[in-house]
Amino acid sequence: MHLADLIERYQEALLQKYAGRLLPEQRRAIAAILRCRTSAAGEILWQCNDCNHSLLNPRPCGHRSCPRCQNHEVTQWLARQRRKLLPVEYFMVTFTLPAELRTLTWRHQKKVYDLLMAAAAGILKTFALNDDQLSGEIGMTSVLHSHSRRLDYHPHCHIVIPGGVVNRSRRQWKKVKGKYLFNGQALAKVFRARMLQALQEAGLPVPDTPIKWIVQCQSVGRGQPALEYLSKYLYRGVISEKQILTDRNGEVTFRYIESKSGNPKTRTLPGADFLWLVLQHVLPKGFRRVRDYGFLHGNAKRLLQLVQMTLKVVIDSFKAQEKPVLPCPRCTAPLQFVQAFRPGWLSG
Repeated sequence: MHLADLIERYQEALLQKYAGRLLPEQRRAIAAILRCRTSAAGEILWQCNDCNHSLLNPRPCGHRSCPRCQNHEVTQWLARQRRKLLPVEYFMVTFTLPAELRTLTWRHQKKVYDLLMAAAAGILKTFALNDDQLSGEIGMTSVLHSHSRRLDYHPHCHIVIPGGVVNRSRRQWKKVKGKYLFNGQALAKVFRARMLQALQEAGLPVPDTPIKWIVQCQSVGRGQPALEYLSKYLYRGVISEKQILTDRNGEVTFRYIESKSGNPKTRTLPGADFLWLVLQHVLPKGFRRVRDYGFLHGNAKRLLQLVQMTLKVVIDSFKAQEKPVLPCPRCTAPLQFVQAFRPGWLSG
């Protein structure tokens, strides 16, 4: 079931109920998803060099909230991250904003999201430098999520960390021993203090929050499972169209995996409420939801190479995949790109 079909069906009801809350980014997402892979998005001309057959295909919208787009970008990102994988234990640290800050975050999304990611990365850098066993610089890949598995508004930040640090002055790699990195409760105490201070310095009205915040720090094995988990949510929006099960009697049912039990669950909502549930996770324009730090940063390639040499990492097998080949419908030979046309080019 396509999200665009549901938008067409329930857009009027959505506007009647949520027009006052829809942000410009969400309206742009609606427009992009509706025109995706239609003539309204423009067309691409393909040519077969074997049989000279020509083909016009509607263009994808390319919007990062569209579940039908960005599959190749996800594959490319995962391939790039695989080239950075190290033969060490990996950890995932999750920093979650308390429920009391969700209204503030919604009203100032870009600013609070930036503060969240900066605070989380800064805390982990500090813990790694001050740790008696490590005392060095860590590498991190951070991804912002605004949703729970039920698609409720639930801002949090996942950070994947290879288990080791670099001492720049000594040009030395030090490996984390065992499957323990940092204490989650200790991280949470510092997270609360730094985040509240950052919000106050930004001039935002900070409500009362609980004394205990939540930070989870867990081992995730050799890194590949964590990367694959994150890759699902990078470019394809918050829900896969395969998760949308039914649209009956004005209600939409979708499937999700419950985090505690790991069991599949379903949730049913009126069509307009379902669309709002999805659209509230459209990120501000230009916001970078994926960020690398430390020796995994793009400007630290030499430092990463030093770590890879020390650990005798072989990266030749991790090559970025090419875009899937579009076969000719007549002879199955690969079609060649000729030209992209803007919407309305025929009438012009």
